[in-house]
Amino acid sequence: MIRSQRWKGAAFTVPFQLGFVFLYLLPIGYAVYQSLYREQQSGLGLGGATEQFAGFDNYRQGLTDSAFMGSVLRVVLFACVQIPVMLLISLVLALLLDALTSKVAGRFRIVLLVPYMIPGVVAAIVWINLYSPEVGPLTPLGELFGFDWNFFAPSMVWPAIGNLLTWHGIGYNMVIIYSALQGVPRELFEAARLDGASEWRIASSIKIPFVRGALVLTGMLSIIQMLQIFNEPALFRNVTPQTVSDTFTPIMIIYNQAFNAGNYHYAATLSVLLALILGVASFLFYKLTSREVD
Repeated sequence: MIRSQRWKGAAFTVPFQLGFVFLYLLPIGYAVYQSLYREQQSGLGLGGATEQFAGFDNYRQGLTDSAFMGSVLRVVLFACVQIPVMLLISLVLALLLDALTSKVAGRFRIVLLVPYMIPGVVAAIVWINLYSPEVGPLTPLGELFGFDWNFFAPSMVWPAIGNLLTWHGIGYNMVIIYSALQGVPRELFEAARLDGASEWRIASSIKIPFVRGALVLTGMLSIIQMLQIFNEPALFRNVTPQTVSDTFTPIMIIYNQAFNAGNYHYAATLSVLLALILGVASFLFYKLTSREVD
């Protein structure tokens, strides 16, 4: 009877297992398989191309590809600035919402979540138009206060993209952190207030340590999303190709190798390398930040 019930319970996981196998494991396995081959032109290149086993030659080429590794380093350095800023703003907003009543907090939570509900491509198009010196309001507004800024210049394109990503992501991260704050026992706040603790001391000594897990989670998700950034730079490239090249981010290089150069095997290799880099970065971030709260 117990064994039968276990099998019935396991049967409910079959749809998930099938989806996991066909949508995750098989594509990953196929990408690894493709990365071990390369196309070889016969003769003088006039004949048809044949697939030949390359082993780890593609991986050696990818690890020594200055454009690919440079794009990874570029995005990593950008993430080291943008992610902490975004999480700090999300944390502050979550703390402010937690200080309000549930009814008022619910209204503000919906308003702050609206940017995340907008598709990323649409949000990028909106901000590109806001940045535009011809039709956007930000350039004349800056001139009004004495700022001569060009958001499409090489020195401003990363801050412009970072502002877009922060605006789009703070609502989602704020909801996760705010939900964690709701799990903190309210009795701790009352006891701290009776002991004379200020609201700042309560936030820094009680609330923030209790939401460490939520901060780690949002940080990991942000790292994974950042290293896969594609939509925003690709749309910026349509406006300012002299600033945003086709090797601006790792995903842009993979896209160009697969769909413009037709080098699917090398694109698969770079995809596997990027997945490994994501795994290592997430693991290191988790090990460095996930400590038990005293």
